[in-house]
Amino acid sequence: MSGTPRILAFLRHRDWRIWFGLVVTLFWIGGGIWFVMLSATEDPDQAFTLEAIGGFLEGAFAPLAFLWLVLGLFIQQRELTRNTEALRLTVEQSEKQTIAIAATEMNARQETFFKIAENVKHQLAGISGMLFMSGLGPPGSERYSRDEMDDFFKNSANGDCEVFARQFMTIDYLEEGGLEALFYETEIRRRHTSNFRRTFSRLLKLADGCDVDGIITDSLRQSAFGLLDLRMQTYQPASTESVSTPE
Repeated sequence: MSGTPRILAFLRHRDWRIWFGLVVTLFWIGGGIWFVMLSATEDPDQAFTLEAIGGFLEGAFAPLAFLWLVLGLFIQQRELTRNTEALRLTVEQSEKQTIAIAATEMNARQETFFKIAENVKHQLAGISGMLFMSGLGPPGSERYSRDEMDDFFKNSANGDCEVFARQFMTIDYLEEGGLEALFYETEIRRRHTSNFRRTFSRLLKLADGCDVDGIITDSLRQSAFGLLDLRMQTYQPASTESVSTPE
């Protein structure tokens, strides 16, 4: 009894063309047997030679052969359709996997970028701090005392990497000789400015490689570091172009 459902399920999954072919074949063979028996009954003296039997079988099974040939073509067409559909689904699945792999790779690249960006921001903080010290600290105009500069550097070391960049954005530069003087007046300032722009440019280039929509790059350009880089570019004298242009 346990095997009956399996048999029924097997029968339900068979193609109707096969059932049609089997039914026609059985009727055809049965009709042939009936015809032979009827012929033998009507003419008992009829001789069934090998030639006669061969001709009868050839004529009897030729329609069946043609029938199964046609049914085989239809069944083969159905299997080809199924294979085509399976291939289409496989292609779609492959495309989804490719997209998923690309998204995973992009996420990995972004995570790597943010880890590198943290170190680069500390580097930019140090460069902008040295530039700030050179222009507005004790070595420069002495607008800020050594204690005040120490407080700025402590804030920078504690995670506020853009503290010096923000100071550059908020100070009245005209009192200290203008932005051009703060960035390019002395050799050491030009060197700090060039290092800052070169480092920030490389950070932007790294962001472009993992930023499909440009969100990361835009956020960098609109940050205090980005605005400071823009000021450096805007007030860059023509005489220092070859020195301070980032690679």
